[in-house]
Amino acid sequence: MSRLVFGRIAIAVLAPIIASAALATAAQSGFVTVKGRHFELDGKPYYYAGANLWYGAYLGVAGKGGDRARLTKELDQLAAQGILNLRILAISEASTLKRSVTPAIVRRPHHIDETIWQGLDFLLDEMARRDMKAVLYVNNFWQWSGGMSAYVAWSTGKPAFDPDVTGDWNGFMDNSASFYRDARAQDAFRFAVSQLVTRRNSVNGRAYTEDPTIMSWQLANEPRPGRDGNRQYYADFARWINGTAGFIKKLAPKQLVSSGNEGWMGTGGDRDLFVKSHETKNLDYLTYHMWAPNWQWFDPKNAADTYDGAWTKMQDYLDWHIDTANKMGKPIVLEEFGINRDEGSYRPGATTVYRDRFYTAIYQLLARRAAAGDAIAGSNFWAWGGAGRTKNADFMWKAGDAFVGDPPQEAQGLYCIFDSDASTIRIVATHARQMSDIRPSTRKK
Repeated sequence: MSRLVFGRIAIAVLAPIIASAALATAAQSGFVTVKGRHFELDGKPYYYAGANLWYGAYLGVAGKGGDRARLTKELDQLAAQGILNLRILAISEASTLKRSVTPAIVRRPHHIDETIWQGLDFLLDEMARRDMKAVLYVNNFWQWSGGMSAYVAWSTGKPAFDPDVTGDWNGFMDNSASFYRDARAQDAFRFAVSQLVTRRNSVNGRAYTEDPTIMSWQLANEPRPGRDGNRQYYADFARWINGTAGFIKKLAPKQLVSSGNEGWMGTGGDRDLFVKSHETKNLDYLTYHMWAPNWQWFDPKNAADTYDGAWTKMQDYLDWHIDTANKMGKPIVLEEFGINRDEGSYRPGATTVYRDRFYTAIYQLLARRAAAGDAIAGSNFWAWGGAGRTKNADFMWKAGDAFVGDPPQEAQGLYCIFDSDASTIRIVATHARQMSDIRPSTRKK
């Protein structure tokens, strides 16, 4: 039913498919660069409104598990709305973790199954045809793609620390942070990264390091120094960011490098650690995320009483990081943010009154600060769910299910934007136009 409703309501939203076909034949732009606290592209300012499409490489697989028809259709849909920057998972690790996506790319240390990388090849080639840019993250602090937990388990020979089984999230975070100081884990990780970064695309023959479709290599999804209040891994965390960023920059000097960090909520609440760990010249720009529901700032079951107070905290958080980026002289991207459907529903047909209010407020703040010449360069909402739908009564992902944007450890429909979410898509598209219209004359020097 939702697809039929979408066809009637949102024709105006997704109608410009013909225009997106023209994008596929347009000349591709060059590498995104940094000038001061701003991005540039072919000598002009580069501002964007993007999306998270973590599962894009999985959809790009030619055989079982992939869905290239869905992928190309949805790239057209996104491009038609001006959503031309996608943040994508590029490395996953096999593990025994209950809520980890399967299949994985790294099967065991120094052993890679290239099937999904071939899907990534296809995705990048299709993105190039639409002149889209990719941010590729190569690790994960969390369990849903294997990530740091898998490398630690391989190194120690102990079972993966699984918070979905034990319920011990503090123990899990400390276990993941031990990855930063584990030499064998680092060796296996760097091998996988070097194999990816130096890869040649099997679809178009282009070396990844020579592909301007890749805007940035990102160290991990939400790397943290362990549980809040535990300073044991602070120095290791900062050292790992600097060293890993430098390692990737040597392999791919034409492309940018970023951390994938959440901001000071991802550094144990320590603002000084956020700054210290991102001062390195090996990081070209800063990142931060906004998760008011996850941080208990907003309760979707009691939205009327909690939204205004949550927005005050959110605005302070957004502005602090932009102000800090100004002082550090680097661009910053809000590369994850989201909020629940009304009443916390996971159903595609549920209303999105508070979500639309949230997206509008976020985008107004970012556009205002960007137009004033501040360091905010763009955003990627979490996440594009497209045509994906779950058939499971508990809304949890199982191997073989369609991808909907929410990762396997979360309810499918928790934060994603489905292709039937006409009002939210219009808000994103409007903001994309606003960002692309920002001119150099409005920027501080």
